[in-house]
Amino acid sequence: MREFKAAAWPVALKVVSAVGTLLVCGVGWGAYRVIPPVGGFTQRFGTGVACIPPAIVIGALLFVVRSYAVSGGHLAIRRLCWSTTIPLLGIHEAYHDPAAIKGSLRIWGNGGLFGITGYFWNKNLGRFRIFATDPRRAVVLKLHDRTVVVSPAEPEAFLEELALLFPRLRHPENRGELPR
Repeated sequence: MREFKAAAWPVALKVVSAVGTLLVCGVGWGAYRVIPPVGGFTQRFGTGVACIPPAIVIGALLFVVRSYAVSGGHLAIRRLCWSTTIPLLGIHEAYHDPAAIKGSLRIWGNGGLFGITGYFWNKNLGRFRIFATDPRRAVVLKLHDRTVVVSPAEPEAFLEELALLFPRLRHPENRGELPR
């Protein structure tokens, strides 16, 4: 098993995460401040509503992508408290593409609070699942039934490891150069 760190957070992700956290928690605090102190159902309901924004931040934080591990026929995406495993059987193409997620529409997921994760769609990739921190380091994995996008800190080393494990893997010329 070989582990690859997730790409460092770019400035945009840091800013979105910081501002988003402050804004969402501020909404929760504001909601808490306007709860009438009458007790009973109204106070319990108001407190429940005020807890939703901080719960969103905590939920997003749990899905942070820390690293990727390639072992046998699987890719493990290491999160904060667990791993998500993607079977790589049927992988036929892998390449680095800094523009892979440009113009994407989010179907379900997180578009910038501590990472970019979930299900997205764009005209180049179709529907895909993403586990990324830095879109400029995006590596596209085409499997027989789905497309997965990850962002290891070292895309080329990640691709070399995949090529060793899957000798028939198409490794087309990089779709773009890594910005310096």
